[in-house]
Amino acid sequence: MVHMRGTSIYLAPYGQCRGQSFQGESACAEGWTCTKHNDYYSQCVGGNPNGSGPAPAPAPAPAPDALNATSVIVEPTVAPGNGTAPVALPSTLATLIASPTPVHTRRPHPSGSGANGVKCSLDAAFKAHGKKYLGTASDRGLLSSGQSAQIIKDNFGQLTPENSMKGHTTVWHSQLPTWVSSITDKTKLSEVMVSHIQKLIGAYKGKVYVVNEMFAEDGGFRSSVFYNVLGEDFVALAFTTARAAGPTAKLYINDYNLDSPSYAKTKGLAAAVKKWVAAGVPIDGVGPQSHLGGTWPISDVPAALKLVCANVSECAMTELDIKGASASDYTTAVKACLNKEKCVGVTVWGVSDKDSWRKGENPLLFNQGFKAKEAYNALCDVLA
Repeated sequence: MVHMRGTSIYLAPYGQCRGQSFQGESACAEGWTCTKHNDYYSQCVGGNPNGSGPAPAPAPAPAPDALNATSVIVEPTVAPGNGTAPVALPSTLATLIASPTPVHTRRPHPSGSGANGVKCSLDAAFKAHGKKYLGTASDRGLLSSGQSAQIIKDNFGQLTPENSMKGHTTVWHSQLPTWVSSITDKTKLSEVMVSHIQKLIGAYKGKVYVVNEMFAEDGGFRSSVFYNVLGEDFVALAFTTARAAGPTAKLYINDYNLDSPSYAKTKGLAAAVKKWVAAGVPIDGVGPQSHLGGTWPISDVPAALKLVCANVSECAMTELDIKGASASDYTTAVKACLNKEKCVGVTVWGVSDKDSWRKGENPLLFNQGFKAKEAYNALCDVLA
């Protein structure tokens, strides 16, 4: 998404501004800086404390290298298929997350990590309400950070291992190899998509984000090689191929800025999903990433979740973090899922503010000293 100021074109906050194979605009809005995350992705971050720049400013996009998939139980090795040897996960990470049973059944009454006398296992308490998981995200280098590992064991029943497990969403406009983004032939691109999806789904069966971040802020399609060459048909092709490759997998659309029912992107996604599902496209779920505390009030989240979940069999909040992490904001967000029958789980995007991709906004349940915040205690109360 770009904005105009006089004769200049500049990117909206949190938009991609550079990266290998990226050919879009590179100038960020006033007060925002193009910050490199890796060779493939740079993003406009920072913001102007005086409030200048475009409005409305979208809430943050996801951490660029994050694994956009969740798995309740992950084995110590992940077989890539096609007869090749399994890929070993880092030993510390594998030890933490590998188990024949979920974490909460190993520790049915954990002491938790609560402050001010409040102690609970968030995951066990959430599951007691009929939900599947309350999880978090971590990575190889973060498990030895402070009390991360113990907090995860005590409080979370699902772990997204970010870059330590190299599975990923099957269709995403960003971080594409040049040879893919350069394809202009429909037949060739269709063949490449089908081959990639078959191999990836065959290797990592379970819950899979099939298409990631395909909508623009105006509710239409984001410009990508998939849409530009194949048109809207790329969505049906991706999901039908994924269903054939993994018949029992839960197939998701994952996207950000789906946090207000009145926002064009939220309405555009909801309308498109309704149309696709009615046409028989095998979409099982929608995952609003839920990077909150930006443009829209947290009070919009329940209605937004209801809208995006309306035409699928399930949904999940996939990357929850909230600027400032107030107790009332976290309880509103988690209760939105708790009170929505189709919402099966919540993933909090990190353990401690110390390791958050939004570090300066203190968006998580544990502070930089790994002490639980009032938001954690409030969730224990709500889920009791």
